[in-house]
Amino acid sequence: MPSEENLVTVIFSMNLVDHIDRSKLPRHLAVIMDGNGRWAKKQGFFRSFGHENGTEAVHEVVEACAELPIPFLTLYAFSTENWNRPKSEVKTLMKLLVSSLKKEINTLQKNKIRLNAIGNLEALPKKAYQELMDVMEQTKSNPHMTLTLALSYGAREEITKTIKEISVKVKNNLISPSDIDESVINNHLYTRDLPDVDLLIRTSGEQRISNFLLWQIAYAELYFTDTLWPDYRKDHLFEAILDYQNRERRFGKTSEQLNP
Repeated sequence: MPSEENLVTVIFSMNLVDHIDRSKLPRHLAVIMDGNGRWAKKQGFFRSFGHENGTEAVHEVVEACAELPIPFLTLYAFSTENWNRPKSEVKTLMKLLVSSLKKEINTLQKNKIRLNAIGNLEALPKKAYQELMDVMEQTKSNPHMTLTLALSYGAREEITKTIKEISVKVKNNLISPSDIDESVINNHLYTRDLPDVDLLIRTSGEQRISNFLLWQIAYAELYFTDTLWPDYRKDHLFEAILDYQNRERRFGKTSEQLNP
């Protein structure tokens, strides 16, 4: 039997999800998972303890997106700047990546979720890189949802790489400068196979983008919550989606143009 507290949580989540309009879901949801270290410090533990407990939040959010469904989910798992953290913490994060991929493969297959990854993946340790490639290969035909992990990812690095690649093509007369438009740029980004972000969520109370998908969030709705990532559950996600559905997305137009 579930505890009284767990039962209340389940009922609350069911009530929230019942109010979600399935015809107005974000197509692409992106999440900056923040607050693991602060959560651990509040518990009196090392930062690694927070990262370990953050995996449960990942599991909950992935399953919730699959249930709704939201076809594209991107999680900011490790930034280019995170390489500057203490070596012991980076090592723990890489080990956690490998163990989480092994643990979640059954969940991905059960929910028909395709695993994708963006960023400078070759910078990852060999074992983490190989495990990532293996799970991506095993799930590549899953049609229900695409889960993208941003690993060793930085938007400025991505844009710099894109400019260099396009410049080489211009230099070699493979493309004319006059042909460069948004679609050309999109086709050279890590996210070339993903739609623009509709909703960006950041946990832990911080209200920054932190070099995440700068091009792709041009018209995204931003949602900030004080909840630390290890405490994040399905009902928190449902609250964010309900808030998103109450906003008017104008894309430069006026309210009168959208609702004549």
